[in-house]
Amino acid sequence: MSSTLSTRKAKLNQNSYLLSICYHYPMPHIHTKPGEHDLTVSAYIIRLDQGEPRVLLHWHKKQHIYMQFGGHVELNENPWEAITHELREESGYDMSQLQLLQPPSMLEKLSEAVLHPYPVSYWTHHFEDIDHYHTDTSFAFVTSQAPKYPVSEGESSDIRAFSAEDLEKMAKDKLSQLSLETALYIFNSCLNSWKRVDADSIT
Repeated sequence: MSSTLSTRKAKLNQNSYLLSICYHYPMPHIHTKPGEHDLTVSAYIIRLDQGEPRVLLHWHKKQHIYMQFGGHVELNENPWEAITHELREESGYDMSQLQLLQPPSMLEKLSEAVLHPYPVSYWTHHFEDIDHYHTDTSFAFVTSQAPKYPVSEGESSDIRAFSAEDLEKMAKDKLSQLSLETALYIFNSCLNSWKRVDADSIT
């Protein structure tokens, strides 16, 4: 095979890979070569004003399942900055309306670095069909308020509140397994034992 033909074939394969990413995974990937990783953030908001604790999940328009809010960490932001704007865009919540769940014992300060809040989970998922990875930092919040703002244009407006029992009864093809396992962990292990910190006090 000539070097020119090999180059053209490689470009076609790369273009097919990029098209696959764009079609199947609507969040724009920063790293687009096979085997590369993107950093993402996600948020589980627990409403405390609805009789029993309920987690807010939104319907993902292209994945066709209920999932937590979240998105990519851009090159010019840290994970906390990313979740702040993702929450505003996808849920309508301002950080002034939320409290962040944090473990009862934790490192409080670092002298030469910005100490970020503790997540409830920190995981990497492999999208095998496109050989791409997401490494996600997941935060848990509580609130007794309705969101202050409407969701941004183009975002899913199908946001529902689910109890732990609701989640366990949902059909598997309607709910992300990652969302299910993380939400149940928050309900069962974090909600009553982790402390609550005003989210807008975190920088």
